[in-house]
Amino acid sequence: MRSVQERAGARTSAVEAARKAEDAERAGRYDAIVVGAGTSGGIMARDLSEAGMRVLVLEAGQHMSRDTYPRNELDGNSQLYWGGGVELTTDAAIGILRPRVVGGGGIVNQALMDRFDDVALDDFRAASGHPLFSVEAMAPWYGDVEGRTALEDVSGRTRNGNAAIFAEGFAANGYRYKPLRRAQSACDYEGGASCVECLNGCRLDSKQSPNVTSIPRALAAGATLVPQTEVGEVSEDATGVTVHARSADDVDRTYTADRLVLASGAIGNSRLLLASGFERQLPRLGHNFFSHPQYMNIGVYDEPVGAFRGPLQSYKSDDPGFRRQGFKLENVFAGPVGISMLVPGIGADHADVMKQLDRLGCVEVAVRDTNPGRIRLGKRTKGVNGAIGYAPVIEKKLNAEDRRRRDLGMDAIRNIFHATGARRVIHGRMGIGLHLMGGLALSESPSTGCVGHDFRLHGSRRIWTGDSSTFPNAPGINPSLTIQAISAAAAAAITEDAR
Repeated sequence: MRSVQERAGARTSAVEAARKAEDAERAGRYDAIVVGAGTSGGIMARDLSEAGMRVLVLEAGQHMSRDTYPRNELDGNSQLYWGGGVELTTDAAIGILRPRVVGGGGIVNQALMDRFDDVALDDFRAASGHPLFSVEAMAPWYGDVEGRTALEDVSGRTRNGNAAIFAEGFAANGYRYKPLRRAQSACDYEGGASCVECLNGCRLDSKQSPNVTSIPRALAAGATLVPQTEVGEVSEDATGVTVHARSADDVDRTYTADRLVLASGAIGNSRLLLASGFERQLPRLGHNFFSHPQYMNIGVYDEPVGAFRGPLQSYKSDDPGFRRQGFKLENVFAGPVGISMLVPGIGADHADVMKQLDRLGCVEVAVRDTNPGRIRLGKRTKGVNGAIGYAPVIEKKLNAEDRRRRDLGMDAIRNIFHATGARRVIHGRMGIGLHLMGGLALSESPSTGCVGHDFRLHGSRRIWTGDSSTFPNAPGINPSLTIQAISAAAAAAITEDAR
């Protein structure tokens, strides 16, 4: 848990950063303002700064480090996410986990790094018309990201009991699987490191989050980072862009630049542009929202499993049949708060399951969702720093095809648990949305999306984006590597435009 002094220090640092940015603004406006300091924003800030541009990065969350990341699940939920840990869809069937911290999803997620296959890229190209989306065209952008990041396959020798269940169950049923590739370096599993804690930020700096990779390089190249600053509205005219934000000292501040780069993800970008009145210019704004709904399924065993020890995840399905049927499986676990929310039931039965936490195995099914959701504006409410703004409303449901895909995955998971001696199988009923995609889909026309092939908003000269909000549909593959690759391509387009 962070001390009162640490929290006060973080707030003071954020206030000082805001004032320094305001002083720099008086000396001459920025070449680019990046909204969001996560997976995409870090790369955008790095590449634009290293190209010689004056860059300001605004982030609603705190700037933490290996020494100040939360040390328990409750603090992690409250300090690292919007909504105090979870935001619910309108029917409360899917819990959305949206990071609010410098480093974004790279801090709270597992940093799994997969290239998209031709299935995903062909579907992206068909929906968007963008020639970037082919295995050949994406290869140099993937290579650029991979060349700047430490990548390791999670070793089988360090796997925990949950990973062993996954591997043995797959083998018994004739399913194909492979190790996960993760952005990490020298995780000290043998010394007792546990990735369940890593969900609150890696205290070893082993996980290759933006706080380890792109953001330090952006700062070294001259970028200005202002954390704990929530952007409420943006506007564009012939002379530039204007950003209205509220800083950590509860002061409304205005920044101007030649260009605006949106890097706050599917929900953040959609909410900001809707609140700023861009819906008339972009009729598809907030549409085509996807989340790879994930359902955790639990097997109860007679002997200890230790699913929360060592690597949280080691294996993923690599079965062509699963891919064709629209789902994938991974071994996974969570802290006791998360597990308690996902285990159905109440009272004595629920308590009995939780008492056996060390004997629970867990495999999740992630659905390649076909039914797009939508981001709308809700009621005006107070934001992080007390600013009055519009909260997002998230509409997202599974249609019959998505439910079929989920149920096929659960059938396979039952087979895995039964083959490995589970005495009870519990299927999670609440979906989890971790991979937040769409809302500003890449397209050839504003009638079908929001972002053109040059990564500018349709009808705009000065507003750009290249994060997960540009995805035109759900790939069914962990998106982190592709978000970074697209961000690098978008940064190159912005740099060329600046020349």
